[in-house]
Amino acid sequence: MTKQQRIVFMGTPDFASHILDQLIINQYNIVGVVTTPDRPAGRGYKLQESAVKKVALKHDLPILQPEKLKNETFLSDLEALNADVFVVIAFRMLPKLVWNMPKRGTFNLHASLLPQYRGAAPIHWAVINGETETGVTTFFIDEKIDTGEVISNKTCAISAEDTVGTLHDKLMYLGVDLVMETLDQIELNEVKTQSQESIINQFNLDLKEAHKIFKPDCHIDFNNPVIKVYNHIRGLNPFPGAWATLTSEGDKNKQLKLFNCSYTHSTPSQPVGTFYLENKRVKIACTDGEIHLNTLQVEGKKRMETSDFQRGFNFEKSYLLK
Repeated sequence: MTKQQRIVFMGTPDFASHILDQLIINQYNIVGVVTTPDRPAGRGYKLQESAVKKVALKHDLPILQPEKLKNETFLSDLEALNADVFVVIAFRMLPKLVWNMPKRGTFNLHASLLPQYRGAAPIHWAVINGETETGVTTFFIDEKIDTGEVISNKTCAISAEDTVGTLHDKLMYLGVDLVMETLDQIELNEVKTQSQESIINQFNLDLKEAHKIFKPDCHIDFNNPVIKVYNHIRGLNPFPGAWATLTSEGDKNKQLKLFNCSYTHSTPSQPVGTFYLENKRVKIACTDGEIHLNTLQVEGKKRMETSDFQRGFNFEKSYLLK
């Protein structure tokens, strides 16, 4: 089919930039890109461009970077792009002045099977909660967050080994196909939507939320069953990282972040929360099993393999993770 409809793309991180790049490669008519302003980052606090801006620059696309989405100049410049549809992926909440602008609507790609996991961190929470399936959903934006009419979705299995990082990439690639299919449906006037309320009623859903991840959400409680601890760690790997406080009498407490790991169900040989070395494996005792660590990061140091960590750490003392 010919791809004539004029599209404005809105987004910021890698998840969005990959999809923008694929839309351009597949000859969708992107007439402008909206992303966040450049921000200082790193040790030198140099201005950093968003991942979406980098793709837009590569393809010489018009770029808008408003501080405020109700700014009159921004609204005027956006309207001048004369878009038929806005595509929003991992961006800010839009005011009605913006999402109501294009004649064919504004749709968002969300990384869950809506109405489940509405919120800012759906990939993290799906893994943390031990889900075995998730997906991506396109929906038309309305006044509330992630509540608009569903256009379409695609499902994705979550393996027992998936981390938030691996699942992020699976959903990103799946999202490319869904966004293109949704754009084609809109251009051909073939969209049939379903309200999220009707989906809730149809399947009698008990909704699970996906609020933004804060530091307390990353703290590990080793009194939980080992599978729950394992899911918690992989649901925050590689970012922002699950953590606990490493304590030992006579030593300064340090934050320890845990990343790649496995687990076994067993009667632990140590008290719950003990951080110890056994058979050349770094382990943590839980109530009904043990976490086997492969990578970790001690406060003030770089992330490392536990094989390297063992050579510089004294396990002779009694260490606990709290």
